Amino acid sequence: MQNHPNQNQHAEAPMSKDFFAHKAHTYEQSPDRVDNVSNIANTILDKAKLDTSMHLLDFGSGTGLLLERIAPHVKKITAVDISPSMNRQLAEKQSSLACELEILQLDLESQTIEGQFDGIISSMTMHHVRDVGAMFCRFHEMVKPGGFIAIADLDKEDGSFHTEDTGVFHFGFDRDEIASVATQAGFENVEVVSASMIERETGDYPVFLLIASRP
Repeated sequence: MQNHPNQNQHAEAPMSKDFFAHKAHTYEQSPDRVDNVSNIANTILDKAKLDTSMHLLDFGSGTGLLLERIAPHVKKITAVDISPSMNRQLAEKQSSLACELEILQLDLESQTIEGQFDGIISSMTMHHVRDVGAMFCRFHEMVKPGGFIAIADLDKEDGSFHTEDTGVFHFGFDRDEIASVATQAGFENVEVVSASMIERETGDYPVFLLIASRP
């Protein structure tokens, strides 16, 4: 099986709305967002055995806050995001990243990428996914045997975290439940650990990292 995504997948995904169009250019000006992703990246680096031969996929890559921190430790990252505005912000960073970067604008809920990856990383994206179980099954197909997933998102919350409509389907996740979903998709050595805490006027919001391997 080929190890690289199909180049034909660069076609833009059909979208009804770019929820981040108005905020992409200021996305990294939020200190709590930057600190949160730094904490997530440090937890991934602590839990995943990365090396400079690896090709990872960043699901919901946004402006690249997570992948730019992981870049020095791998060979290549394929960034996947549905938002054209976020992808444009990421493209401006491409020349300064410490690894090869490929940017794909597509919706992994409805579109596929050929080939497999050594690992999949993701930060604060799963709550935007309608069918989480189906996405974990897709992750399982996309990760090479022996590869890993490292998925960070919010603990279950009361809905106060999002103050605007950005296409949210889940108010965070119960750790045991999302671990079970990953196991049912075929992953093993599933571990859910605390990765960060986002402090806001509306409350404190814990963030977990789910890390697991494909047999």
